[in-house]
Amino acid sequence: MVEVPIKMHIQNLARLASQATRPLALFSSMQRTLVLEAMAYQLEEQVDDILAANRKDLDAIPKNIGTTDDYRTLRDTVTVTQDDVLQMVDTIRQICAEPDPTGEEIQGWMSVDGLQVSRVRVPIGVIGIISEFGPDVSVESMAMCIRSGNVCIIRGGKEWFLTNFAVMKVLQEAAEGQGLPAGAVTFIDRPDRDGVLELTRLPKLINGIIPRGKAGLRKAVLEQSRVPVLGYDGGLCHVYIDGDADLPLAQGVVVNSKIQDPLASNSADTVLVHQSISRQLLPGLLRRLLSEFKVDLFGCPKTTSLMGIMEMTGHRGIAKATEEDWGKKSQTHVLGLKVVESLDEAIDHISAYAPGHTDTIVTRHYPTAMRFVREIDSSAVFVNASTRFHAGSQMGLGPDMGTNTTHFHVRGPLTLQSLTVEKVIGLGTGQLRHPHPVPTEYQDAMMLSSKF
Repeated sequence: MVEVPIKMHIQNLARLASQATRPLALFSSMQRTLVLEAMAYQLEEQVDDILAANRKDLDAIPKNIGTTDDYRTLRDTVTVTQDDVLQMVDTIRQICAEPDPTGEEIQGWMSVDGLQVSRVRVPIGVIGIISEFGPDVSVESMAMCIRSGNVCIIRGGKEWFLTNFAVMKVLQEAAEGQGLPAGAVTFIDRPDRDGVLELTRLPKLINGIIPRGKAGLRKAVLEQSRVPVLGYDGGLCHVYIDGDADLPLAQGVVVNSKIQDPLASNSADTVLVHQSISRQLLPGLLRRLLSEFKVDLFGCPKTTSLMGIMEMTGHRGIAKATEEDWGKKSQTHVLGLKVVESLDEAIDHISAYAPGHTDTIVTRHYPTAMRFVREIDSSAVFVNASTRFHAGSQMGLGPDMGTNTTHFHVRGPLTLQSLTVEKVIGLGTGQLRHPHPVPTEYQDAMMLSSKF
């Protein structure tokens, strides 16, 4: 049997998904809740099948991918345990318990003509998910789309291909068993690399794209997509320590912003320190980062000059920063430090190198904090708090599918509400916009009639 070309295969899947939007729109919130509950139940019942598929993914890992450590690291990353599957079940149930955003009336009013007008949240439509991660991300994405009334078509990480396939098959069967239309839960069942970006080239069938992966994938999707990108999780994160900062608090914010999860997109990339407190703050902070947390540091000349004595005592040094260093997103144990002369210089630095993701200021001076909040153009700005708080679950917004740092749609955590758009609805009693058109030959008769 001849295999359908990947481009045509994805077009067919996208067409089936698009056709599912109308029947899915008829599903009530309670019906979608039952779908999610069925998914969670079936996933819990078929743990053994999913673990068997994962063992095949592990066997498929080539043993010559690099060093022994590289092989072990990848194997540990790809491994899915029973606890992991049960965590996916919990994720579905947690999303199921979240309020349904669809149908919410955001605003309502009466027009001068007596028309009852309202803005109501409705699903976006068909959302394409391009993921480089395992089944936990696939499950979360699928559940959030269904909860918000959207059709989801997902391409999972290739290292977990068989595991993702097994999980998605369970979810599809559970959903269709509850009457969900075929295509509403769609998994791209081909691992071909050529098909990764094909979803982004179908604007008539796909309404939005969410890339869930590393910087390379996000950049490629943003540059090549003909479909609106809903969640671009890019940009650097900065911590600015003002001259009027509490030093222990500042040190705690920096350490947490960088070390709590260095792989996260909202972990700190650069620390800017006001020169008036640099000599009091930096020696102790640098010592902690280097010796306790093994962070690789680079810094400006003023920062590196403070390390002269420390280097003599056997501590690791700080590399001299290049111009390119300030614009790099690390998501590793790498951090840049720069001494600035003023708040203006700090804001100029953030604006020049990568505004857009998460920035925080540490200060006890309220006017300074408010100026920082107003002038920094990022999807989240914090005062005296870690950059790691930029997540839906941490800010009381519920689960999210990453962060949108572009200026379009909704900035910040991509929560359930962010997976909806506003529709304007008008309820009338025969209102007409004037002047009402009248055929020319009737104008004379109308002028002679007492009715007019």
